[in-house]
Amino acid sequence: MKPKILWDALPVVWLQPKGKDEIKEGRRYRCPLYKTSERRGTLSTTGHSTNYVLPFLIPTQEHPTHWIKRGVAMLCQLDN
Repeated sequence: MKPKILWDALPVVWLQPKGKDEIKEGRRYRCPLYKTSERRGTLSTTGHSTNYVLPFLIPTQEHPTHWIKRGVAMLCQLDN
């Protein structure tokens, strides 16, 4: 992460479906993916916001709490 950079592009990501029992979280940051930068929306029956898409497990050299404290999230689109 570069200092004073608010938005940065993520490289192309290949999503490979797996069962829950096959996924080992390890030392990866569970980064939330949202549709827009408004991290809110109507709560659905799952308890998640309708703006929330899914979590991405991102490898990190830092402890995951480092990224949690900074509020790091991924967005599908920036505001207009």
